[in-house]
Amino acid sequence: MKKPPNVKPFASEDRRLLQYAKNLLANPGLVAQLTNVLGTPIEVAIKRLPKGACKRVNDTLESALLKCVRIAAKTMGDSTDERSWNKTHLGAVVVTGATAGLLGPWTMLLEIPVTTTIIFRSIADIARSEGEVIKTGEGLQECLKVFALGGTSKNDDATESGYFAVRSALAAQIKKGADFVAKEASKEGTPAVVALIKKVVEILGMQYSEKLAAQLLPIVGAVGGASINAIFMGHFQSMARGHFIVRRLERIYGEAVIKEAYDLLPEYEDIVPPLARYQ
Repeated sequence: MKKPPNVKPFASEDRRLLQYAKNLLANPGLVAQLTNVLGTPIEVAIKRLPKGACKRVNDTLESALLKCVRIAAKTMGDSTDERSWNKTHLGAVVVTGATAGLLGPWTMLLEIPVTTTIIFRSIADIARSEGEVIKTGEGLQECLKVFALGGTSKNDDATESGYFAVRSALAAQIKKGADFVAKEASKEGTPAVVALIKKVVEILGMQYSEKLAAQLLPIVGAVGGASINAIFMGHFQSMARGHFIVRRLERIYGEAVIKEAYDLLPEYEDIVPPLARYQ
């Protein structure tokens, strides 16, 4: 089979980088991580949530994400920044989680905008370090997509089929929903961005509801709230790094080449991160 024209040979170093991305994207979903830490099935805690709690979480999230996009579009530069802010962002959400744990789980509705903004900023920083142009509509949409990775179902573990399936589903949703929300679009975002946020909130809202349910458990206090927020931040940082590594390689080799190479890689391979900044 002839190689497509203008496609560069796939370098062995880039193969390692793609494997590293796949390792990150194969991390267990948030439900599995929360269950492992708490030792209690989240499904049990979800049933204890008052009626209407999930809708309040979703409404709060949608508003928070719209503001995140608006702020990022106005304040973030496009220069590639390879410094790692992961620990700084992690520390910030740990503090907000601990505070919510001390004041009571229902303060989470006030915590959501703060935590979500910090997580979004961390995702955007990772995207920028991988060469993504943040201020464009496409760049902002790719940051939003990260919130939908590794959490589409209770059993989702973001394997290769899940990763590309989520990307494909979100792309279709944007195209389908953009015209529908055009009349409702506000200055915070284009119709496509608003459509994507609505779709992402369907997935992310369930994850935040699981977070709220976990914080309602008697065993969870300030330490538990901090730990739960740390899990959230760590998860989305891993999803962002994996996603934007794939995106960077796609810009070099083309989407079809990277998709084929990704599918041929093992689900997980114990390798040393290919660059020092990933360690």
